[in-house]
Amino acid sequence: MSGETNTSTGLAAKMEKKRKRQAEEPSKQSKSDAPNKSKGAAPDGPKNKKRKSGKNKKDKKDKEDQTDKPKTLKGEPLQKERKGTVDEAIGKMDGRLLADHFIQKAKRHNKELTAVELNDLSVPDSAFFDTSSFTSSRTLENLPEFLKSFSPKDLNLSDSSEKKGTPHTIVVSPAGLRAADVVRALRMFQTKESPIGKLFAKHIKLEEAKQFLERARVGIGAGTPARISDLIEAGSLKLDELKRVVIDGSHVDQKQRGIFDMKETHLPLLQLLTRPELRERYGAKGKKIEILVF
Repeated sequence: MSGETNTSTGLAAKMEKKRKRQAEEPSKQSKSDAPNKSKGAAPDGPKNKKRKSGKNKKDKKDKEDQTDKPKTLKGEPLQKERKGTVDEAIGKMDGRLLADHFIQKAKRHNKELTAVELNDLSVPDSAFFDTSSFTSSRTLENLPEFLKSFSPKDLNLSDSSEKKGTPHTIVVSPAGLRAADVVRALRMFQTKESPIGKLFAKHIKLEEAKQFLERARVGIGAGTPARISDLIEAGSLKLDELKRVVIDGSHVDQKQRGIFDMKETHLPLLQLLTRPELRERYGAKGKKIEILVF
């Protein structure tokens, strides 16, 4: 009996020890895991820090890019755009080259026209006044100086005829917005009695333009080919004392197109310049009209 009791007691003791070991093992495991976690956290920290640092560098670079861009754009356009605003080659052409340039563009834009029709749209060499001696860039701020340089000595650009709607100079531009800019550039020649005539359709109805010319003295008018022709047809714009037509030829728009490069502007321009009342006065001794290409 005593042997069996000792055996059961020893077995119970062993079982108790086993339970204690099993109870102790999870706590040891948790203790051993704690340093490992802290060790594992160490690499994560620098990585996060590095990642954050990289993001800061990118943000800093973006900010620098944003601050640099206005410096390039602010105050003046990009180099490509600066080159695109003026076609300097136009100003170097004499009368013969300009006449050929006009007709070649007409052929290109109007392939359906016959030889006779093209001849009717041709502007004679004698119509052009050579302005190739003007060496300044043909930008708007130099337009007043351009007009002064090639004005007859007896012509004051601020003067105007007593007859209403009878300019001595007409500036022809490819579009209404550009013509409006020309009007602003020429305000130095404007007087209270003689404003610069707005001969374009942008925000100005034909009837309004006709009424203006019928009541105002105009020395200089600026407009687009089609509207100028309409006002001549209506009898509101009179050509009796016209001395010169200035073509805004060097200007090109954002799409790199000038007045000679678009059919919708070039054809109306030729139709205007070849009107009988103008054509008969090219190269004439009395009441001569000259074409100047700016």
